[in-house]
Amino acid sequence: MGEFAKVEKEGHLTVITINRPENMNALHPPASMELETIFNDFESDPEQWVAIITGTGDRAFSAGNDLKYQASGGDMSMPASGFAGLTSRYNMVKPVIAAVNGMAMGGGFEIALACDIIIASEKAIFALPEPKVGLAALAGGMHRLPRQIGLKRAMGMMLTARRVAAPEALQLGFVNEVVPHGELMAKAKQWANEILECAPLSIRTTKQVAVQGLKYANIEDAMNANYDQMTLMFQSEDVFEGPMAFAQKRKPNWKGK
Repeated sequence: MGEFAKVEKEGHLTVITINRPENMNALHPPASMELETIFNDFESDPEQWVAIITGTGDRAFSAGNDLKYQASGGDMSMPASGFAGLTSRYNMVKPVIAAVNGMAMGGGFEIALACDIIIASEKAIFALPEPKVGLAALAGGMHRLPRQIGLKRAMGMMLTARRVAAPEALQLGFVNEVVPHGELMAKAKQWANEILECAPLSIRTTKQVAVQGLKYANIEDAMNANYDQMTLMFQSEDVFEGPMAFAQKRKPNWKGK
């Protein structure tokens, strides 16, 4: 357990819990620095294949940037990997699930948008309210939200800074599933376990190709691009294990290498 976050490892799953409940899990740069170290460890650990990030308590996933810390004149230098050590981590190929347990405001919403899957409690609320305090969503929100739900829907949220409850978030399309509050972590782990049933290098190839392919204006260029995870997948033991397990009618024993 760190000063600002908790980490639990369950087999190949890492669960990261933002732990600043007295600040609605808002993050200041020291917390982002700690989370950078946590995500670095997750990314480099060959035995950790999927991560879930959530917040402590029933009120907030993360209220975003710690404005009180900023107003006090605290050092606002961010790690190279961005807010929460995640929002500028563009090349990470391991999947991350956001389990949004309450308010996801500003940078908190941007953390969730930087994840691959969002599971929301029925209590979850999302917003990019920065314009109301003279700021802007500079941790990727203004780019990720339009790409995930379309420009007009995103502008409707961003230009009004309005709050969106979980059912509307599901309708808009940036949330994958809404569940009763008490079932949130169980559902997030269910999604994680379904990912873990797949070959980890296949999952990383899928994420890399899908995300990096968005750089290209047409599908032909995207399909002809080079993806290092694809090479690693075809060189792995798992590319033989999968067909063998299928032929032998047994569960695959994935090695991730």
